[in-house]
Amino acid sequence: MDSITQAALGATIAGAVAGRTLGRSALLAGAVLGTLPDLDVVIDYGTAVANFTQHRGFTHSLFILALLSLPLAWVLWRWKPVISYQRWLALTGLILLTHPMLDAFTTYGTQLFWPLGPPIALNSIFIIDPLYTLPLLAAIACFLVRPAKPGSLMAGLSVSTLYLVWTLAAQQVISNRVEPALADAGLADAPRMVQPMPFNTILWRVTVVSDDRRVEMVTGFLDGDSPLTLESFPRDPALAMQANTLEEGQRLAWFTDGFLHYEQVDDLLLATDVRLGVPGAHPFTFVLARYNGDALEPAPSYRQDRPALRRELLGALWARLTGAAPVLCLASLELPPPGEGCS
Repeated sequence: MDSITQAALGATIAGAVAGRTLGRSALLAGAVLGTLPDLDVVIDYGTAVANFTQHRGFTHSLFILALLSLPLAWVLWRWKPVISYQRWLALTGLILLTHPMLDAFTTYGTQLFWPLGPPIALNSIFIIDPLYTLPLLAAIACFLVRPAKPGSLMAGLSVSTLYLVWTLAAQQVISNRVEPALADAGLADAPRMVQPMPFNTILWRVTVVSDDRRVEMVTGFLDGDSPLTLESFPRDPALAMQANTLEEGQRLAWFTDGFLHYEQVDDLLLATDVRLGVPGAHPFTFVLARYNGDALEPAPSYRQDRPALRRELLGALWARLTGAAPVLCLASLELPPPGEGCS
């Protein structure tokens, strides 16, 4: 999740655990601890793919953070011994461990059990979702006004946690809705990803990949009985095989669980993470290698510039979310004329 949300979560937990004794200073300590795991963004691992896939790595490992909470709690106890070391340990441990657990609900991928196993991504909440964050900020505001009564902090945590439960339930409803359409398209057993569109959990995007194509759908809870629109994007199995001969190509496929689009542009082999953003506005496209005649020459990967987002996209997204527009064409990121589908 975004840094504001993580800081708000950390501050709310700290206030709930020790606010009655520490007062407002608990919020500051919690906010700092809540953003601590994300300091790995300052580490340069040498290439764009390495930086991309190592983020949310060891600094988000439950094993590492559990151990780190022990000395951090001791330092904080020495700073303010008005509460016990055990209370500081509970505060520190809860904040550090909930940070990656919340991140795991998003689509990016969080290596909760680093160095063991693949990244975990539940895909049930967008990286910025005001409906999760606002209850925490409201709880903090109430506590700042009345620090002697931290009950609002527990209420804020309860509401935000219930919202996370809702995201999982909503995801399952959408998954069930698209099953018949995928079966009709011959994709019943193909890998799929169901995730919310930006800033909400009403409108959802479904991505399904096979060897030679990727199918995308947008559907939501305000669609009524509108039929599903399936958009197909070609995939080149030969380019995928070439990319998987490269060490960085293998690493990228592991991190994204294969949700990649490959293309050759001039003499460059590109790989795009299709999980993040939307078609035409995916933020992570990497140059993996260069073609020298028929030979593929590996080189340290680098990231291409992020595509610019058109202002009209937010209006189109809002119209699709509210049901005012029954179709949003992902290939063009536009609303088709009334009564027409996507070309």
